[in-house]
Amino acid sequence: MTSPKQHDTTTDAPVDDLRSAIELLSRHPGQIISTQRPVDPKGELAGVYRHIGAGGTVMRPTRIGPAMMFDSIKGFPDSRVLVGVMASRERVALLLGAKSEDLAHHMGKAVANPVQPVVIKSEHAPVQEVVHRADDEGFDLRTLLPAPTNTPEDAGPFFCLGLVLGTDPDEGHSDVTIHRLCVQGKDELSIFFAPGRHIDVFRQKAEARGEALPITINMGLDPAIAIGACFEAPTTPFGYDELAVAGALRGKPVELAPAVTVDQHAIARAEIVIEGVILPNKRIREDTNTDTGLAMPEFPGYTGPANPSLPVIKVTAVTMRKGAILQTLVGPGEEHVNLAGIPTEASILNACEAALPGFVKNVYAHSAGGGKLLAILQVSKRGAFDDGNARQAAIIALGAYRELKNVFLVDDDVDPFDTNDVLWAMQTRYQGDMDTMFLQGVTGHVLDPSQTPEYNPALASKGTTCKTVFDCTAPWHLRKEFVRAQFQDVDPRPFAPDLFPGGDA
Repeated sequence: MTSPKQHDTTTDAPVDDLRSAIELLSRHPGQIISTQRPVDPKGELAGVYRHIGAGGTVMRPTRIGPAMMFDSIKGFPDSRVLVGVMASRERVALLLGAKSEDLAHHMGKAVANPVQPVVIKSEHAPVQEVVHRADDEGFDLRTLLPAPTNTPEDAGPFFCLGLVLGTDPDEGHSDVTIHRLCVQGKDELSIFFAPGRHIDVFRQKAEARGEALPITINMGLDPAIAIGACFEAPTTPFGYDELAVAGALRGKPVELAPAVTVDQHAIARAEIVIEGVILPNKRIREDTNTDTGLAMPEFPGYTGPANPSLPVIKVTAVTMRKGAILQTLVGPGEEHVNLAGIPTEASILNACEAALPGFVKNVYAHSAGGGKLLAILQVSKRGAFDDGNARQAAIIALGAYRELKNVFLVDDDVDPFDTNDVLWAMQTRYQGDMDTMFLQGVTGHVLDPSQTPEYNPALASKGTTCKTVFDCTAPWHLRKEFVRAQFQDVDPRPFAPDLFPGGDA
């Protein structure tokens, strides 16, 4: 991956919801397209976008491309579906008003300076312009919202960008996270929790009392909200409301409104909110309606098995804006890379800066790891002691983000966002028997199919792994042997103005 070009955002209006984000993208050529051609949400929509702009770990052929609005959805005459808003790092940078290579720094400052959300009156919440109650005659999620399937083998239709908002029943603080939500019936969804998710802890506390957990599922959001919600502990521990990250990014608080049917809040400027409760002591097989044995494509690029026993959300209402847009993503695509990866980068950068000030210059959570499993750390050595500090930085990174599996260390003359440059460093500044560190039997991620005892009998359980550090930095005492060829520094813009917009002819 090469470093993308930047846009001038100085004249862009501020973004505070999905519609203003779309308006911003529409003013920048190549960032969003639309089609009136009817598309089936069952497999076809994702199949189309696979070729347009999915990227990530999607099976080739795919590419990074524009976001795409589907204006005509088969079976849903009044619905629109938007995919790929955050499916390029360049576009995320545009939406957040930053340079793509500075996103980790930009996000790191935001998480360190949170701006808490505020509650407004329901009459001022655009997302409650239209209300469908589950006890209304004819209410049916399956016909109301065009939840897509990514492949014909999916367990069912999924809401792939639903930001779940829940509250700790003991402590009273709230949290937001994105989860896998499968439509199971006219008013029921299943929800998949990866181990350690805060809202699952809230659910367990409520269930221990025999109580339901009130939640809202917020869809069609300001991208700052979606990306900010993807920070994890220890960067955002229990009690940290990730909506405050979006508040910091935008310089104003996220607005919430009381939900219509449950004791919970909804994001006021969302496009669609599903209200409901997670039922205590009720479970459902994820592929109950299809018997495919599979769930949906996840970030590592594989379609995982359907979970045999998932908690159930009983839907009580759906509220939406007039002309609401359903936002989705392609499971293993570049959109997941950015949602998960940019907060990962910021978490690692902040942790390394606290321990080794000024040493780690940048971090890239690589697309090949879905934004979770692989990180490139660019370090700046200043003395012999920094040979050890480079490896210490890798250990800090693994502690800052527990799902991280592999770390590459590169010098500050290597572009961490350019895979060819990183692999060049590996070929010329790395010896496998002396520059590789192994950390065995460490917690990883359950969706990586290699992290199982069946794959590696040395692993105690699914979701544990051997973590690896590849030190592709030049040894300090040999640094003069590893100076890259130095070219004359020439401004190319007068020679090729079409390749460098804004340059002098």
